[in-house]
Amino acid sequence: MDIIITATGDGRCIYAEDIDLTALGKLTIRRGSHVESTPDARWTADMSPVGGPVLGPFRRWSEAIAAEHEWLAEHWLQPGSRS
Repeated sequence: MDIIITATGDGRCIYAEDIDLTALGKLTIRRGSHVESTPDARWTADMSPVGGPVLGPFRRWSEAIAAEHEWLAEHWLQPGSRS
């Protein structure tokens, strides 16, 4: 699990249960995407909550989740990326 800490002390990460984040202090958790099914039984990852595109459609839910995680790690998690 990667946690980015800025010079102001703010942090961001892609949520996982690897670390008890409450041990770090006050948290603000917000959704980074919406992984949803489509009418034709496919899956998309809508990255609009963090200013991104809609990814997919994917045949499997797990593929949409993997794409969501990859996009967040590459475009949102890195220092200097949009918030």
